Amino acid sequence: MAHLTPRSAYSNLVERINRFPQGAPPSKVLFRILEMLFNEREAGLVAQLPIKPFTTKKASGIWKTTESQAQAVLDQLAGRGILLDLEIRGKSYYVLPPPMAGFFEFSMMRVRDDIDQKLLSELFYEYLNVEEDFIRALFTDGETQLGRAFVHEPVLTNENALHVLDHERASGRQRFEPVTRRFVRAVF
Repeated sequence: MAHLTPRSAYSNLVERINRFPQGAPPSKVLFRILEMLFNEREAGLVAQLPIKPFTTKKASGIWKTTESQAQAVLDQLAGRGILLDLEIRGKSYYVLPPPMAGFFEFSMMRVRDDIDQKLLSELFYEYLNVEEDFIRALFTDGETQLGRAFVHEPVLTNENALHVLDHERASGRQRFEPVTRRFVRAVF
């Protein structure tokens, strides 16, 4: 009868998070983290939000509420580091950042007394370092990986070296502009 059981708001939120190129594989620890960061109502609301930055008007339309009610929820989530709020050309936008580097870190950057931050940090540690699914997905699954290994060229000897292709070299790489600037340009 599992098909008759309604999905929880947290399951919907995990599904929403996994629409990012870099998501978060579901696990008991992930659900405990989300339960600490979001109450069930907030999880259900955030699960409905778009991937791209959105306005208060867009959120209120999705949630079928007034703009002032949506604004209050969005500001509260942004104040806790769960949503990012940005102003572009005088207009306010919100976006749910990916789990990492994103709302996992941002939620720990504020001193808070509404949650047990020690327990939350222990859960983050377990999810990121003990369980293998998140790190495996982060670095190996899908088309978009967060990290990449480069050859440390000075340790190569001519005797054992093959050929390091230009795209595999770490030397001579150009500096990239900050991610946020690229993100904002890509979206707008």
